[in-house]
Parts: sequence; structure tokens; C-alpha cells
Amino acid sequence: MGSLFLQAAATAPHRLDPMQLILHASLVVKLVMLVLAGMSLFCWFIIGTKLVRMTAAQRTSARFLDVFWSKEEGNVWGPERLEAIYARLGGLEGSPLARVFHAGYVELAKVSQAGANAGDIENVERSLRRAQAGEMTRLENQLPFLATTGSVGPFIGLFGTVWGIMNSFLSIGAERGATLDVVAPGIAEALIATAIGLLAAIPAVMAYNYFIRRIRVIEAETEAFAIDYLNIVRRHFLT
Repeated sequence: MGSLFLQAAATAPHRLDPMQLILHASLVVKLVMLVLAGMSLFCWFIIGTKLVRMTAAQRTSARFLDVFWSKEEGNVWGPERLEAIYARLGGLEGSPLARVFHAGYVELAKVSQAGANAGDIENVERSLRRAQAGEMTRLENQLPFLATTGSVGPFIGLFGTVWGIMNSFLSIGAERGATLDVVAPGIAEALIATAIGLLAAIPAVMAYNYFIRRIRVIEAETEAFAIDYLNIVRRHFLT
């Protein structure tokens, strides 16, 4: 009875210890893990900064719209009202809508000083489009790294796994046998690289899709605001 118990204890599976697998991995596999860890850390940095900036952008844009569409002013538009809105942009620097308005206001001021006419609406429209494109580029900055990590992370981990398995086959040849004692440690150390690759890629893909959706919402808001601003300029300033 005692011998059976000892035999069962000897053949029981060892506890999974990822840290031990990492420490005992070969140099190439460790380098692969280090690269993946660096990519993952940078992805989390991007996720944190983008989350803060986009939340601030949407919050300040809501405040800007409250200022722009002031209920007290109603539908009365004139240079004084635009100047008052422009003067309050200092506290709304994080808003893409505020930046688009700034570009449109500056261009409108230029054409007004030069003698405004109905044909100058195209200059204002081009200025708004440039500002919109710049805001979208700024919001999408660094997001391609998330997409890259999501795409290549598993394959980098797979490279480490393949390398580790090749080392296991070399061990089989050296030991002239294919027992589990020879093969299992190398394969386990190799598979941890694929696991780390997946841990780096999955959050990156999820964050990329989430931020792209939020950017498309902001893009739609800026396009709608640009159209409304052009209509106001066309009706009240460049007639």
C-alpha cells in the first residue's frame, strides 16, 4: 500500500509555475519573452494615455458645445458672439471641436478683413477640413502600434515556441530517447512564449477596436459641427 502511494506521488503532475518556466528557458526564448513584455508594457501605456485623452476630449467637447449653442444667445449670430466664444477657448484646449472652431474662426477673420464675399466660404470650408484631418490624425497617433502588437504578437511568441521545441528535439537526440522526462521540460518552457504572445496581443486588439470606435464617434461629431458652422457663416457672415 505504501509503495503504491509513493508511486502515485512520484507520477503526480508538477504545479504550473510560469516564473520557473521563464527562468529555465533558453536564451533565445528569453529574448522573445523580453520583446513581448516590452511591447505589452508600451501597449498598456498607450491604452492608459489614450483613455485619459479621449475621455477629456469628449468631456471638453460637450462643454464647448454648451458654450457654442448658448440658449441665452439663441439664433442670433454676429461677430461679437464669435469673439466671445473664441475668448473662452483657453479652458477648452483638449476639445477637437474647439480646435476645429478655432481654425474656422481664424479663416473667417482673414477673409472678413480682406473683404468677405460669398465665394470665400470655400476657404473657410478648407480650413475646417484641414483642422478635422489634423484632429483625427492626433487621436489616431500610436494606435497602429496596438494593431501591430495584436497582429504579430502571437507569431513572435510562436517563434519562441518553435525554437524551444527544436531544443527539445536536440535533447531527444542527445539522450537517445523520447521519454517525457526529456521532452516535457523543453516543450513547457517553449509554450510559455506563445502564452505571453497571446497575453500581449489580446488586450492590444481589444483596445484598438475600442479606441477606433470612439474616434469614429468623435469624427462624426466634428463633421456635424463643421457643417453647422459653415451654415452659420454662410447665412450670417458671407451673404
